[in-house]
Amino acid sequence: MTSYERVLGVLNGSPTDRLALMPITMMLAADQIGVPYGKYIQDYRLLVEGQIRTAENFGFDHVSCISDPGREPEALGAAVQYFDDQPAAFDERYSLLADKSALRGLKVPNPSDHRRMHDRLQAAALFRQRVGGEKLIEGWIEGPCAEAADLRGLNRLMVDFFDDPAFVRDLLDFSVVMELEFARCQIEAGVDSIGIGDSATSLVGPQIYEEFLHSYQLKLIGGIKAMGARVRLHVCGNIRKILGSFGTLGCDIIDIDSMVPLDAARQEMGPAVALLGNITPVAVLRNGTPEAITKALAECHRKAGDRYIVGAGCEVPRDTPAANIMALRDYARSNS
Repeated sequence: MTSYERVLGVLNGSPTDRLALMPITMMLAADQIGVPYGKYIQDYRLLVEGQIRTAENFGFDHVSCISDPGREPEALGAAVQYFDDQPAAFDERYSLLADKSALRGLKVPNPSDHRRMHDRLQAAALFRQRVGGEKLIEGWIEGPCAEAADLRGLNRLMVDFFDDPAFVRDLLDFSVVMELEFARCQIEAGVDSIGIGDSATSLVGPQIYEEFLHSYQLKLIGGIKAMGARVRLHVCGNIRKILGSFGTLGCDIIDIDSMVPLDAARQEMGPAVALLGNITPVAVLRNGTPEAITKALAECHRKAGDRYIVGAGCEVPRDTPAANIMALRDYARSNS
């Protein structure tokens, strides 16, 4: 059974030879090929090489286009700060939509016309050429709340929910249309699934989530699935109070961060979605022992049930000992 077949088996509820293994790796993947992260995120050839090398070294079942949230905002004219060996970042003082009226002038970019959006399309095509049908190829986009925060500034957006709900809805509308176009282009370039990073969602309560965000996530996820791709939703943070709503989104995979009990996630989301995670990335995965990791994974597996994918609560820290990552692989290989 290939990695690609294994992941699809888990998602379809079919028997598989073992558990699928799909941790998020970014800086770790750059380190595997000895390049600074600032170069890794700006050259698709390095990203592809790093992801494939990492998957080969540690037995992962997927490769991913994930890197940083700067690609879409930069295409719109946002100021993105790049660093030699750290992730790209935004300075909220200079947010593209610090002046809300600027939203009226934004146009959805053509991903092929912009440097870093096009770089991701090139990564997707090269992944297809090198590991298509062997590994699950994962594209990546920003979710509605995350993209709105990238463009407006996180602190301003949180105030806008109360002070200017009409603006927030217009911004979320724009974000969904843009991300659907970016997803479509990645799917055409060769990805099998689309990962959605929407971690800003964990910062709002159930009332704001239901009033503002749920319908936009639903539209984005439904649009991607209508294009024929699978969907993975990644939200760092504590989403315990909105687990039930997440279960109605139609995702194939939902990453569960370490502060959310997997048994609660399974109970509230239902049996259809594959749950990924959720050992603590630093305290357990990076700082623990292989034995402690194996024990933690067994507990996660027990709580999540059959549709379980091995991984951490969030990104695997770049300096995690190789033996600890191998513990993830060994658990996946010894369980079905």
